[in-house]
Amino acid sequence: MRGTHMEEVYTLEREVGRGSYGVVFEGRVAEDGPWGVRGQRVAIKRLPCHSPECIELYLQELWAMRATARSHPNVIALYCCFRQTGPNTLHRLKAGRLPLDLVESALKGSVARPCLEAKRKTSTARSRRRRPSSPEPLPRTCSALWLVMEYCDGGDLNHYLLSRPPDAQLNYSVVQQLSSAVEFLHGLRITHRDLKPDNVLVHNTPAGPVVKVADFGLSKVSDGQSEGGLVRQHFSSTCGSDFYMAPEVWAGRSYTAQADIFSLGVLFWAVLERITFLEDGTTQEQLGAYVCRGRWLVPLGEALSENPDLQLSIPMKARRTPPLLPPPSQQLCALLLDMLASDPDARPAAPQLKDRVLHATTSQ
Repeated sequence: MRGTHMEEVYTLEREVGRGSYGVVFEGRVAEDGPWGVRGQRVAIKRLPCHSPECIELYLQELWAMRATARSHPNVIALYCCFRQTGPNTLHRLKAGRLPLDLVESALKGSVARPCLEAKRKTSTARSRRRRPSSPEPLPRTCSALWLVMEYCDGGDLNHYLLSRPPDAQLNYSVVQQLSSAVEFLHGLRITHRDLKPDNVLVHNTPAGPVVKVADFGLSKVSDGQSEGGLVRQHFSSTCGSDFYMAPEVWAGRSYTAQADIFSLGVLFWAVLERITFLEDGTTQEQLGAYVCRGRWLVPLGEALSENPDLQLSIPMKARRTPPLLPPPSQQLCALLLDMLASDPDARPAAPQLKDRVLHATTSQ
């Protein structure tokens, strides 16, 4: 099957992000067609397939994004996906299918390579039994996956909020949208496992900013049905970002999708009170709540894993970034305490969370 060259479908304009596993470019659709409307801006994420560990993460991200498709305004939309088999040759993946060589690589723990010699021998044997014809194409190794997604011009939530004066109504809109997104994801049995401001993108619209949950590399799609919006499957691998990880994850215990609710609780608290911290060796402020131990900032999950009876002080009395917003209402403080409970079962499930957030933020 003939491949497609990148310049036939997209123009890569500039790099907009780089992480441990891939690179994100801003691009535009080259021509009208199944790829989109000519000139349309898109985000294109290149994921190099050089190790089975990376490939497993990519397949998880692809599977989760295909499940969400374009079904919720607060979840990043996946337009299409390509596998790269040559320096500039792409093959579009069919909906509902994963590249078999990549699945094999993830399952076997080694990058699958096509057996070219065996293929050549088979082609030679066949040519002896029939008339000469064009040679059969040899199998090609997938060197990278390219995910084409909607482009968000406002950057990530951390940059977006901290580059603007504090705005209570904007904060309420952000937490409402994020609670709606997580209810949607948990309803599809998707546990994100790395919710934080860096993984929330912002798209500016005439009606105001729309936030979108992104980066599903650590996500898991659970088997079976969810119960009342509560995903019951247990996970064991420790993953996430320190300041947002739930206490059960910090402690190395099995955990459920309720770990996402804890991560949202940290994010919501930081957004509502504009609480920030500096990561070691950086000068870039990050949104995030924590426990103070002298001059040390301890992630909430770590502190609660060590002391489940720890009483959190909400609102935080020593906030670092002026100007300060009015403290959250009693309703919001009670909701945050429930979201940050050390016992996962004491946290609200995603549908309850959405209703409580809406009620608490519209009654201000």
